[in-house]
Amino acid sequence: TEDQIDSEIGQCIDFARSMLAAFGFTSLRVYLSTRSESKSAGTEEEWKRAEASLAAQLKEHGLDYVVSPGEGAFYGPKIDMMLVDALGREWQCSTIQFDYLNPQRFALEYVAQDGSMKKPVMVHRALLGSVERFMGCLIEHYAGAFPVWLAPVQCRIALVQDDLPEVHAKAHELAKSLREAGIRVDVDDRPGERMQARIRDAELEKIPYVLTVGKRDIERGDGMYTIRNTRSGSQVTMTVHDFTEALTAEIQDRALEAAIK
Repeated sequence: TEDQIDSEIGQCIDFARSMLAAFGFTSLRVYLSTRSESKSAGTEEEWKRAEASLAAQLKEHGLDYVVSPGEGAFYGPKIDMMLVDALGREWQCSTIQFDYLNPQRFALEYVAQDGSMKKPVMVHRALLGSVERFMGCLIEHYAGAFPVWLAPVQCRIALVQDDLPEVHAKAHELAKSLREAGIRVDVDDRPGERMQARIRDAELEKIPYVLTVGKRDIERGDGMYTIRNTRSGSQVTMTVHDFTEALTAEIQDRALEAAIK
């Protein structure tokens, strides 16, 4: 309804910003596209009211914006929230838009509190825009090195001695434990590969963490393993239980920074 416009627009802005922020896009450039003089649905009064509402909500949410005169769609004005990637490029993804055409086209009506029939206001909103375009932006923004919660493989278990049956068995036992905790994990048990080559390949594949398993780890019997952060190159030694807890928390929090440094 007319009196719900401001609150609905505000909720759409909050929703779009929170979605983009979850993926690490906090730098935005915002544009307000206004009525085209050549072709537009709805009355001039409706357009002015809609444009004023969009502008007011942008100001209320502390968003600086640039007006794009005449760039609105023929069916209504819109907000374009352009995400800025790691290379400083703008991408159109989130949009919030009025639509004066479809309520007329489909003869939409509702019963107002006074019993009269009124035409509703329609608002379109796209949180991420085209999924394919957004995925392209995301991949380029992180250069493929996604935060852990987005990484296709979150941990790789690399064998130090691939010719020992007990090392094979332990590696797959640890992988099973991590999978049961909901972690995406695989095992690099290719025959004849050196450990350094396994770690290098994990780094090239942008896998966030590598857990190494060797004969000495098993013989020590203390449950401690070396965990390598492939992004920073740093290593820590910890139990699988502690690693699982830390990694699970990092995933559940959708953290953008590594919890295990």
